Amino acid sequence: MNEAVSTPSGSSIPRQVLDAVVVRFAGDSGDGMQLTGSQFTRTTAFHGNDLATFPDFPAEIRAPAGTLAGVSGFQIHFSSREVHTPGDQPAVLIAMNPAALAANIADLKAGGLVIVNTDKFTKRDLEKADLTSDPLEDGSLSGFQVVPVQLSTLTKNAVESLGLGAKETDRCKNFFALGMTYWLFSRDMALTEEWIQKKFKPPYDEANLAALRAGYNFADTVELFHSGYEVPPAKLAPGTYRNITGNQALALGLVAAAQLAGRPLFQGAYPITPASDVLHYLSTYKDFGVVTFQAEDEIAAIAATIGAAWGGSIAVTTTSGPGVALKGEALGLGVMVELPMVLVDIQRGGPSTGLPTKTEQSDLNIAIYGRHGESPAPVIAAQTPGDCFYAAIEAVRVAVKHMIPVILLTDGYLANGAAPWKLPDVASLAPIPVKFADGPSDGQEFRPYERDPQTLARPWAIPGTPGAEHRIGGLEKQEGTGNVSYNPDNHHRMTEIRQAKVDRIAADLDPVEVYGDDGGLLVVSWGGTFGSVRAAVDAGRTQGMKLGHLHLRWLNPMPPGVAEALARYDRVLVPELNMGQLAGLLRQRFLVDTVSFPKVQGKPFKVSELLARFQTLTSPEA
Repeated sequence: MNEAVSTPSGSSIPRQVLDAVVVRFAGDSGDGMQLTGSQFTRTTAFHGNDLATFPDFPAEIRAPAGTLAGVSGFQIHFSSREVHTPGDQPAVLIAMNPAALAANIADLKAGGLVIVNTDKFTKRDLEKADLTSDPLEDGSLSGFQVVPVQLSTLTKNAVESLGLGAKETDRCKNFFALGMTYWLFSRDMALTEEWIQKKFKPPYDEANLAALRAGYNFADTVELFHSGYEVPPAKLAPGTYRNITGNQALALGLVAAAQLAGRPLFQGAYPITPASDVLHYLSTYKDFGVVTFQAEDEIAAIAATIGAAWGGSIAVTTTSGPGVALKGEALGLGVMVELPMVLVDIQRGGPSTGLPTKTEQSDLNIAIYGRHGESPAPVIAAQTPGDCFYAAIEAVRVAVKHMIPVILLTDGYLANGAAPWKLPDVASLAPIPVKFADGPSDGQEFRPYERDPQTLARPWAIPGTPGAEHRIGGLEKQEGTGNVSYNPDNHHRMTEIRQAKVDRIAADLDPVEVYGDDGGLLVVSWGGTFGSVRAAVDAGRTQGMKLGHLHLRWLNPMPPGVAEALARYDRVLVPELNMGQLAGLLRQRFLVDTVSFPKVQGKPFKVSELLARFQTLTSPEA
């Protein structure tokens, strides 16, 4: 949609109405790109657009300034319609230096707009970015609309009366760029102005405000752009919304689950990217009975979590892939002692330290199989930033009902990405029943491994309960009594029971529903690939492809109806940010000939690359 609209500040520049726009901010890790992007996101959410974001952090803690390794990016896709992904290609790129330009220009849409900070294009800056020529002069940007701006100089002029040093002055340039972007997309600056006044002390609040307003006025008065743009609000379902990241939603979900259970929440964690924010967020909820424990290592964190579960708390430990490996033995202990707890794995690129700030889905196998011995555990995966809230509640509910450790998978893309989230009706959230065991009233010996006939859950007997004293530990338990047993038949029986506990969770799960068409190609996804796959399936169906989409939230056990759904299609495609782990799991469990579509680049799927793969599998020659 393209039409002229009224212009701000009386400017004569025409404005066009667009359905959707993708913008990327890119600069050095010290240029404040994440802050700039988050403020633009906050304002855009308040404007009423649907949106999705993709922060892209450098892997180095502090890479040399101006180098490719130090580039930080923030992409936002906002629209007047429903949004599933942060977008394939930005239409606008704000590049703060040559490295940011070099690292991101290949992604920019043909004819896209590039706003460049020309003050940072010195010979030395070009060398640090490994550029042998100046892209502003060598013709390599001829396919784009290039807007050169002396950001550093203009920022200096805007704040010079405040007496800041050169370094402090230059740090304000991200707000100058943000002000220009607000003008370009007809955004109100009031929210950011209010935030600056609360966030910064004098004279830094005045400096950032001056830079922000100067950027807006500069774009307005000098008529830098051929056109401005307006993206109308989206028609979202009625309700109150907030902008939320996956890690924020996860923390809120864990707090809500503990409140629904009427128990304190304990988190044992060791800081690790990208899970550390959950520890930060939960530490602010002490008034809700939340206890956060920063352990000296991953093993201590999960050991403390097991202790908290034994003591009657809603117990959770958060980590990423390397931490899951270290927690493996203790998680096996949790399976053996059958205590309710949740292990949250916020996946990142591996192996080893790998790509600590990049996203991946490569921990499915370790979640399902990654413990010694026959040590089954339920596995659930969140599908959107907002769904992290509900997945956390569901994981706690299953852990408590079935007396079992549950693994909750998210990933770096969900954890750091943001989207509008409709606030839930708290009264509609079902309570999580908790019943602690009492000692026998008839004088009989307490049987800590006596089981519920439906779920096979054992009693939750917390320390200090009169008459409920019992042994606990990692040695095999005798069925019923919980005494140590080395009997081979008993071990076989207990192994079957632990597996059956996981299998019986499927009875609580809704049967799967396939979105789209029957027959043709079925696309099966899990976790954070939901948005990209759903958007690609929608696009493919409008092009006449016969496509269905099956998204799996529970991976172990899988919900009822998966086998029947798979059988209704000619071919099954499984796109994953790994080398085919779910594809292999589906082959193993259902003997279906899946087609794996792996991607391990530290980036989410693009809709365009999924569409291209759909086309190869649905063409007559396929």
